[in-house]
Amino acid sequence: MMRIGMLTSGGDCQSLNATMRGVAKALYRMFDDIEIIGFEDGYKGLIYTDYRIMRPEEFSGILTKGGTILGTSRQPFKLMRTPDANGLDKVEAMKHTYKKLKLECLVVLGGNGSQKTANLLREEGLNVVSLPKTIDNDLWGTDMTFGFESAMNVATNAIDCIHTTAASHGRVFIVEVMGHKVGWLTLYAGIAGGADIILLPEIPYDLDIVIEALKTRTKNGKKFSIIAVAEGAISKENAALSKKELKEKKKSGVVYPSVAYEIGAMITERTGQEVRVTVPGHMQRGGDPCPFDRVLSTRLGAEAALLIKNKEYGNMVAVQNNDIVKMPLSDVAGKLKTVDPQCSIVREAKMIGISFGDE
Repeated sequence: MMRIGMLTSGGDCQSLNATMRGVAKALYRMFDDIEIIGFEDGYKGLIYTDYRIMRPEEFSGILTKGGTILGTSRQPFKLMRTPDANGLDKVEAMKHTYKKLKLECLVVLGGNGSQKTANLLREEGLNVVSLPKTIDNDLWGTDMTFGFESAMNVATNAIDCIHTTAASHGRVFIVEVMGHKVGWLTLYAGIAGGADIILLPEIPYDLDIVIEALKTRTKNGKKFSIIAVAEGAISKENAALSKKELKEKKKSGVVYPSVAYEIGAMITERTGQEVRVTVPGHMQRGGDPCPFDRVLSTRLGAEAALLIKNKEYGNMVAVQNNDIVKMPLSDVAGKLKTVDPQCSIVREAKMIGISFGDE
């Protein structure tokens, strides 16, 4: 009997179940005698041997179900080589569990940190196949990650809903979208939701330019404005500081709940305009997967099963030019796919009048 391990790691998203379903259904068709071992709560289950033997029927009826039937947790990659509170070597524990269960391959569904750990296990001699999961769409080597489209739909809907109340009251509304290091989600949701200003981590903003954009809208008879702000948006002044200097600056200044509230307070102080902040937060991870993600997850899952059949281990399944391809984990791990300030979609957004606070 062939035994395949499977786990979902890191932050959840809407299409984890759909992707596991794609992997499992393809595997059951490819092999007559196969058993899938599901690890509870991500790498934590692999470390502490917390697993269950999955039944084929568990993968039925979950195409449209958000979250993950296996549960997930964050196990920071930088701490993987650090023993736990009881002195347990986490890497050796994972290897022990893998070998104890006589797994042929471990299937990992996860984002950046999860891919780094998957590559670490590959380097330790385990057979690993991974799939690109993150609402941030920031995994290097793939045009699209599953979960991104679904999260973008939620974030866009939040901006859509804000439009009516912003127009009614003639206010400035700031919608804070998830994304600490990269701004793909904010960029796409901002454009799709008709935001007037979009602020991203990759494009440090000048508050004077943001305020000038708001004043220009007022002069043109626009009674309200929508600003889509990524969690990790940063001003030009702060971007020029070292990490240590920025930390000290934050200690000595006013503490805001998030960057959106800080920007809102500054806009009110400088212009006198009423500003309201909306933070959809973890709603962006929740709900059911959109049709696009259901298709993408099915395709990625099936191709992951094919890699296992062909014993092409050590790869992440990826999307490039709408084709499903394999990318070596050694090439993917530790790399972020960021928004290029000069890329075509930013240029096109600027062409229709969206401000990024930089010019």
